[in-house]
Amino acid sequence: MKKKYYLTTPIYYVNDIPHIGHAYTTVAADVLARYKRMLGYDTLFLTGTDEHGQKVEKSALISGETPQIFTDRIVKRFKDLWLRLNISYDDFIRTTEERHKKAVTDLFLKIKANGDIYKGEYEDWYCIPCESFFTDLQLKEGKCPDCNRTVEKLKEESYFFRMSKYQGQILAHIETNPDFIQPESKRNEIISFIKSGLKDLSISRTSFKWGIPVPGDDRHIIYVWFDALTNYLTAAGFPDDKGRLETCWPADVHIIGKDILRFHAVYWPTFLLSAGIPLPRMVFSHGWWTIEGQKMSKSKGNVVDPLQVVERFGVDPFRYFLLRDVPFGLDGDFSEEAMITRHNTDLANDLGNLLSRTLTMIERYRGGRIPPQINSKDRDIEIGLRSVENFRLVIEGRLDKFQFHLLLGDIWYFINLANRAIEVAAPWKEKEDAILSNFLYVLAETLRIIALYLYPFMPSTANKIHHALGLKEITDKTPLLEEGRWGMIRPDTAISKGEALFPRIEKEKKISSQTPVPPVALPQSEKITIEDFAKIDLRVGLIKSAERVKGSEKLIKLMVDLGTEERQVLAGIGTRYAPEELPGKRVIVVCNLEPRKMMGMESQGMLLAAGGKTVEGLATFIDDIAPGTKVK
Repeated sequence: MKKKYYLTTPIYYVNDIPHIGHAYTTVAADVLARYKRMLGYDTLFLTGTDEHGQKVEKSALISGETPQIFTDRIVKRFKDLWLRLNISYDDFIRTTEERHKKAVTDLFLKIKANGDIYKGEYEDWYCIPCESFFTDLQLKEGKCPDCNRTVEKLKEESYFFRMSKYQGQILAHIETNPDFIQPESKRNEIISFIKSGLKDLSISRTSFKWGIPVPGDDRHIIYVWFDALTNYLTAAGFPDDKGRLETCWPADVHIIGKDILRFHAVYWPTFLLSAGIPLPRMVFSHGWWTIEGQKMSKSKGNVVDPLQVVERFGVDPFRYFLLRDVPFGLDGDFSEEAMITRHNTDLANDLGNLLSRTLTMIERYRGGRIPPQINSKDRDIEIGLRSVENFRLVIEGRLDKFQFHLLLGDIWYFINLANRAIEVAAPWKEKEDAILSNFLYVLAETLRIIALYLYPFMPSTANKIHHALGLKEITDKTPLLEEGRWGMIRPDTAISKGEALFPRIEKEKKISSQTPVPPVALPQSEKITIEDFAKIDLRVGLIKSAERVKGSEKLIKLMVDLGTEERQVLAGIGTRYAPEELPGKRVIVVCNLEPRKMMGMESQGMLLAAGGKTVEGLATFIDDIAPGTKVK
């Protein structure tokens, strides 16, 4: 029997058009879904749209449409974008569907039958865009603490859910299931919120009509978040398809943005606890995208339209950029310059160049046919390339931790290794046929396996590589572990050299070509002597453990092995690295720096890193240098 895997994106609110944040979540979910299918899982990948509520009702009124016509129009934009971005969802749910209305009504009645819904009166500050009430203490300078918009005082009759009843139960579940909320910083945030005290939750509204009526009292509309969150159960077969529900539920992961974490990590689990339904296994909260360092905002005119980006750069480069630049879980910054740099370096120079060089050599030296692998004397570099087969041993570990950027880094390690192999070996100089044939086969086989693992990120690109090598198409049904074994290319396979995989993109010139460009001078630093430099004790350190410092976005506490001792080092690298990706890295440590107190803890050294105000990367080593080795 196949293992199942059920993953979801949020259902996206239809009061506006899709933007880069929507694309980010959905592309990440798509990559995960494709990998899981290739690993043999019976996968259910759900996305959809959230179509009820006061915001939608108001937006429809402004546009002169009925709410249903308005939502139908906006939903098409989401579906068109997912088609363009090559999103392989299995189910697209709309909260206006009858199957969903039935599921919401049934869940409401189930919770009510358990004695957890009662009628009362609610008065507080209400934010229409967030569909949420806030107390005086929660407001920030009199405005919504989440979106900073104006709030209004509302008093109305309401049905309440006894959320306070489940405070102890949900807290115990989070504390005994460390993976339930990820990343860890968000888990700590939710624990703190729950410990501050859960209040009963207003779960109905009377101020608008566009929604699902409370069963038995149609003057009330069910709270939009109760409605929306139930979609995950609807798609799993709740309430009528018991067989599907038993197979699919609980969901393995809800992938969401950090702005809706509380709804998924507190409200949703307490609804399920009341109804006696198992909780999802994980809620993973990723960061936000800024645009060239600024928060994305319609008023600033800097909202990134994914369709426009795709039109300029292509689908696969956009998918690659979204998951390569930033650890999933942290905030990221989008700029055209960064996109072009990634395209030209990683895609054109590295991957595209490797494919082009390999095909050119096979065409020139072996008549356009992949030669057999001959057991010639093995070179170290060839043995290194063959180790790409071992990639299958680490794949699931990376996926379970949502380390998409590290997974791509692993793939690029072999791409760069293959390019270096060509430079070092210079196969065109080889006079011995066996050595040249073996080398060309190794390059082709390396590219085949690289394409296989790249497919979930860049489906079209992976198949272009396979087509160029004369190989069959990769699909979600391609068995990843089986096909990832070394030696699957049949000798004498005809290649098909086509156009460049990723033509370089020229950056727009900011100055006239006639304008002379002044030489760039580095800022002058005070000169030091070699004796001054010799005073700095630089050593190789092996990071043993890493964790975020509570209350700080930047600081990470590291335990670093220096050969003869372990030291605690506090490093301001939290905006560039997630703690889970640091153990095992070999770094350069300034060992004779005066200890310094930060956030109540002592730092016994300093790491070397590139960058100015922001960290761009740690100084690390290519080779496995022993901890404690002196750096000079």
